[in-house]
Amino acid sequence: MDLLRFITAGSVDDGKSTLIGRLLYDSKNILVDQLEALEKQTRNKEAGVIDLALLTDGLRAEREQGITIDVAYRYFSTPQRKFIIADAPGHVQYTRNMITGASNANLIIILVDARQGVVEQTRRHSIIASLLKIPHVVVAVNKMDLVEYSQDVYNNILIDYAEVAKQLGLKDVTYIPISALNGDNIVDRSSVIDWYEGKPLLQLLEEVEIGRDINHADARFQVQLVIRPQTTDLHDYRGYAGKVASGVYRKGDKVTVLPANIETSISKLEIGGEEKEEVFAPQSVIIHLADDIDISRGDSIVKTDDQPQVANELEVLLCWLDEKPLQPGNKYYLQHNSRLLRAVVKQVEYKLDVNTLQQLPVEAGVKLNEVVKATIKTASPLVYDSYAKNQADGSAILVDETSNNTVAAVLLQ
Repeated sequence: MDLLRFITAGSVDDGKSTLIGRLLYDSKNILVDQLEALEKQTRNKEAGVIDLALLTDGLRAEREQGITIDVAYRYFSTPQRKFIIADAPGHVQYTRNMITGASNANLIIILVDARQGVVEQTRRHSIIASLLKIPHVVVAVNKMDLVEYSQDVYNNILIDYAEVAKQLGLKDVTYIPISALNGDNIVDRSSVIDWYEGKPLLQLLEEVEIGRDINHADARFQVQLVIRPQTTDLHDYRGYAGKVASGVYRKGDKVTVLPANIETSISKLEIGGEEKEEVFAPQSVIIHLADDIDISRGDSIVKTDDQPQVANELEVLLCWLDEKPLQPGNKYYLQHNSRLLRAVVKQVEYKLDVNTLQQLPVEAGVKLNEVVKATIKTASPLVYDSYAKNQADGSAILVDETSNNTVAAVLLQ
């Protein structure tokens, strides 16, 4: 059974938390004790209505203000698929939280309030989805019950958002009219939105194809652990464990170890102690090479005829996640999968307005939630692809040397 990671995003009060609560409630993924706790905590006891948003709004500040601040993760499953949901905040000051939640999502659900239509927050979240190359977008037009389930209102929102999707190059966009509060088109088809002929949300989530989203063309493998048991039985055993980030590897393939640029071939492939003729992304494997080579954690094994970039100076899109402003010349660690390098931000070229994609000058450093085009120099060569070509090998983070806190999400260009 495969796993779908998806994120919900939208403006404040568009109903993200209620949508997730309804999805869990109607698909019977809430335990009895959770349901009892919800009934005790709900605000609408007099009306007999369970406040489903409480399932995800876990922080006290969120409950008091009626908003989502942190990224709340929830796990559930159906007979068809497993799911991880990230409920992202809508306020502009929590852009970093949304980017964190969206960084490994297969799909994004962008909620639009049927009364408000496409607003600035809708555009901002759509731009972030396009920057992060999230392959599937679902536009859920919520609160249809408050516009009397009007098909004209829904169609006008579709026309407006289609223009946004065209501008941003969003390809797989699906539209669904819903009422999260009443459960219309969430798990089952709505009887009152009889003019809608598409699938309800859960069915779409169960059936969306994500296998094609994995890059099986560019073979990328970064060593996480060098395995040398050096026991009597395994005296000469030398394997390189890690996750196939993308592509396919076969026994006998000619490969190159980077950044040392040493050519060899694959002598054996293992998964769970069993030999395989072929392995592919996103499997965790052990690769054996025909030659004894000095290989360390963070080194890459790639096919000789399809090599990534190797460089010390990197052009990046950088989302700043720290309260302390970024100043050119600051030093950090760059964490790229298993590889950790010392790095310095040489210069910041421009700031990207995440509402319009306009390039703006940077004044007084880079502040929290800002996205900028920058140049990073590393102490030793980095092996990578551009994020546009290969998301699994084209992203990284910057880590503060002193606190070890993540201070930036990095998309390699």
